[in-house]
Order: sequence, then C-alpha cells, then structure tokens
Amino acid sequence: MQITGTHFNYFSLCHRKLWLFANGMQMEHTSELVEMGKLIHETSYPARTERYEEVEIGGIKVDFYDPKAGIIHEIKKSNKMEHAHQMQLKYYMWVFEQYGIKCNYGILEYPKLRKTEEVYLTDMDREEFPGMVADIEEIIHSDECPPRVKISICKNCSYYDFCWSGEINGADE
Repeated sequence: MQITGTHFNYFSLCHRKLWLFANGMQMEHTSELVEMGKLIHETSYPARTERYEEVEIGGIKVDFYDPKAGIIHEIKKSNKMEHAHQMQLKYYMWVFEQYGIKCNYGILEYPKLRKTEEVYLTDMDREEFPGMVADIEEIIHSDECPPRVKISICKNCSYYDFCWSGEINGADE
C-alpha cells in the first residue's frame, strides 16, 4: 500500500484513526465536516484551476501545484489541526523531492479564516520522514487496531461514534 497524504495526516492526529482508515473502515463519507471541507476546496479558488493543476504522484494528490514557482498549495477548512496539516504538506514536498520535482515550499490555505501559512521542508524533516513512513506502515499492517485515546479532536472526528459508543458519563465501560 502506498502511503498517502491522508495516512500521514491521520498518523499525526490519531494512530487508531490511521489504522481504521487504512484497513477499510472509512467513515469520512458520513461526516458533514468532511463534506464542508470538500466544498471549500472546490469553491474557494475558482480562477486558480485555470493556472494550476491538481497533481498525483507517488500515492499523493496535492490540491494545486505552481510549477514555475515550485509551490504546493493545500486547502484546509480550519487550522484546528494545523500540525497535522503542516506534516501532510511537508510529506508532499518530500515526495516531490523523491521524484526530482522542484518544490521550494508549500502554502497552507484556510479560506474561511482568510489565512495562509508558508511551510518549509527542513533537513530534520528529511531525516525523520523515512522513519515516520516505516511507523505508518507498521501501524497499518498490524493485526490489531491501536487502542482509543481521548484527545481534543475526538468529538468532531468521523470515527467518534465507532470509538466512543460504549462510553457512559465520560468513562469507559
């Protein structure tokens, strides 16, 4: 299985979510928040599609790539999971490098917030990514789902009901 940006994003957020997604338990289609994100992606920059294109390479799919400037643009709904977004974008830049494609930096775009953030791939990132990819592969190929861990994003996660349906009054059964 090729590691995608979604795998990398979920690895940064929750190993259980990563395992469930990679093993065919995909709940995103039931999430209104995911649908809102798709709508924002499709409608935020209508003129951009004339100049830039989505690019698929090595298992990843970037929202927009400007080949002249060497910039990857990634559109997100909110910045609540900013670290995961940064890691996903850095992973895209790293994959581009592996294929010899020019990538000077990336831009995270939050249209609803009218905010952008430049993201750079560092030498430390380049050193860490092979190990992170190995960790992701170990998690997704494991025979057992990682245990649930309650974190701040759980309530808005598309897997919330799956993970926490047995919880009573804030405590596990």
